[in-house]
Amino acid sequence: MSTNPPTAAHASPPRHALVTGAAGLIGRAVLRHLRACGIRSTALTLTDPGDLGDLGADRVVVGDATDPAPVADSLTGVDAVIHLAAIPAPSLASGPEVFGMNTRATYTVLDLAGQAGVRRISIASSINALGIRFSADPAAAPAYLPLDSDAPTIAADSYSHSKWVDEATAAALARRHGFDVVCLRLPLVGGLGEVPELDDRLLADASRIARDPSAGAPDLWLYLETRDAAAAMADALSPRVHGAHVVHVAAPQTSAPYPTEDLLNRYWPGVERRRKFLGRTAPVDLTAPTELFGFAPQHLLPPDLRLLPDPIATPLNC
Repeated sequence: MSTNPPTAAHASPPRHALVTGAAGLIGRAVLRHLRACGIRSTALTLTDPGDLGDLGADRVVVGDATDPAPVADSLTGVDAVIHLAAIPAPSLASGPEVFGMNTRATYTVLDLAGQAGVRRISIASSINALGIRFSADPAAAPAYLPLDSDAPTIAADSYSHSKWVDEATAAALARRHGFDVVCLRLPLVGGLGEVPELDDRLLADASRIARDPSAGAPDLWLYLETRDAAAAMADALSPRVHGAHVVHVAAPQTSAPYPTEDLLNRYWPGVERRRKFLGRTAPVDLTAPTELFGFAPQHLLPPDLRLLPDPIATPLNC
C-alpha cells in the first residue's frame, strides 16, 4: 500500500538514526546493524540496561516514547527514525494500556520527528495487525493467501488493533509532514544463537512448531531472523518510492519442516489460495518489500522438508 505516486528515491543512507525501544529484542540488533553500516544511532529506552553503547548506540536517552520531552531530546541531530517501542502482546497490560501506549507512542514519535524535519522513518507493525492470532473467534482466518498489504483486518484485541491504527497514523502524519514511512508487518522474530549478544529463541520456536504445526498456524508459520529484521528496519529508511507504505516481511520459507500446501490443506482448507506454494514457500507476498527497499533475508532455518505426519497415527503434540 502506498499513499503517494512514485518519485525519486533516496540517494544515500541516513547519517544518524533514532531507535525507539532500543533495549528490546529487535532494537538491540538494530543498534548492532547500524554500527556495522557506519550509521550513528541514538537509543531511546524506558530503562538503560548499560550495554547499548557496546552494541553501537552513540547516545542513550532514557524516557517513555509517549512523553514528548524525552522524544524531542532524542531527536536532536538525527535524520531518520526506527520506531520499535511498544507493548508487544495484549496479555502484557490492560487493554487500554496496550492500545493507548502503542498508538500514543507512534503518534508522538512520528509527529515530533516530522516537526524536527526528519524525512525517513520505519516502524515495526506486525502480522497481528490482521488480528488472527489473538482473535477470540475460532473461525478467524486470513481472507486469502498469499498475505499482502491489502488483506482486510479482523483485529479485535488491543494489540492487533493498535498495530492497524499505527499504520493509519503513519500514513496520516506522512501526509501532514511529507516524510517517507514504511510500516513493516513483522512475523515471529527470533535469533539462531549465532551472535552472543542476540537471542536464540527461533530454534526453540521452530522445534515446537515441528512437533505441533498447529502452534504456528495463526501466523501461517512465518518467521524472520533477528538480524534480518534489523536489516529490514534499517533498509526501509531508504525506500525507492516516496510516501507511506505497509509491507509484510518474512523469511521466504516457513518455520515448519512440512510442505506448505499440506499445512494449508490441514489447517486453512477454506482459505482462498491465489497461487501454489511449492515446498516450504511462505504464504506471503514478499514482492513489495523486495521492490521497495531490496528486502533479502540472509539467515534462514535449515532447509528440512518432511512429510506432514498423520495426526491420528502420529500425535503431533507428543
